[in-house]
Amino acid sequence: MASQDWFDKDFYKVLGVSKDVSAADLKKQYRKLARQYHPDSNPGDAAAEAKFKEISEANSVLADVEQRKEYDQIRAMGSGARFTAGGQGQSGGFEDVFGGMFGGGAGRGGSSAGGSAGSNYSFQQAGYDDLLGGMFGGDRGFGQPSGGFRGYGGPTRGRDVTARTTVDFVTATKGDTIKLQTAEGTTITVKIPAGVSDGQKIKLRGKGEKSQDGGEPGDIVLSVSVRKHPVFDRDGLNLRVNVPVTFVEATLGATIEVPTLGGDPVKLRVGPGTPSGRVLRVKGRGVETPKGTGDLLAVVQVAVPSHLSDEAREALVAFHSLEPNENPRAELLAKAQE
Repeated sequence: MASQDWFDKDFYKVLGVSKDVSAADLKKQYRKLARQYHPDSNPGDAAAEAKFKEISEANSVLADVEQRKEYDQIRAMGSGARFTAGGQGQSGGFEDVFGGMFGGGAGRGGSSAGGSAGSNYSFQQAGYDDLLGGMFGGDRGFGQPSGGFRGYGGPTRGRDVTARTTVDFVTATKGDTIKLQTAEGTTITVKIPAGVSDGQKIKLRGKGEKSQDGGEPGDIVLSVSVRKHPVFDRDGLNLRVNVPVTFVEATLGATIEVPTLGGDPVKLRVGPGTPSGRVLRVKGRGVETPKGTGDLLAVVQVAVPSHLSDEAREALVAFHSLEPNENPRAELLAKAQE
């Protein structure tokens, strides 16, 4: 944006805020106005579209700490003066604003003491370059042609926007297309890829803030949270599930049913003497992605009955008397002493 534009436009008035507005209140006010005047909310309304561009331009300057500082400095120095071309008997508007800063003191149409009008112009012109060049981060002469929103460089890219969403376990595992609403009230479609994990970020290219000077828009960086499943857990591309078996099934062996995610249960063979904690694998029933497919990991958990009949208790006592005289914790105790 040219410095003349910064003299002409009161961005605080455009956004309806005071000059000492905080960054948080500025952002809140901008979002309120953006929702009100956004073209999607006012289709075919040219006045609303123009207002939206005006408040977006004002926000892009005031929301940037450095730009806001430069804007305030220029507005304070100008005090409403204009950069007008000088006519007969009238000096240019530059001298009105900056004349005293460089020790010039030239009167209207006159020259400074101790030098000609030509030498005075050269001295002041250099002063303009130094001052404005430093303000805008460049070292070129004032008035040289250049592109870009702030008067130099190429078009600026729109800002990236961060967002969060929560999806259920099945959506994260199998993938799906969901709809999200932006802060401006527009709806966007987002494809959640199969196998997305909790905390993973998805970049939505070109869905962020629009550029104010014809550059490409920013992106939305979407953080995904995944709700817990009551049965399954993720282990990379594998799905893990705890499967209870009875003492008799674990001891003698059995064929049991194991649940799958979104499908029918599968039959799984538990071998005789299977201990609690052993992992049984069902190939290809895990998370399916373009990069590969995981397995279903069934973790055996021996279930101890909480209620026994008198007959069952007597049978267990009889069984215990027939068990081998072995201590299952002997090896553990021995290793602890090493």
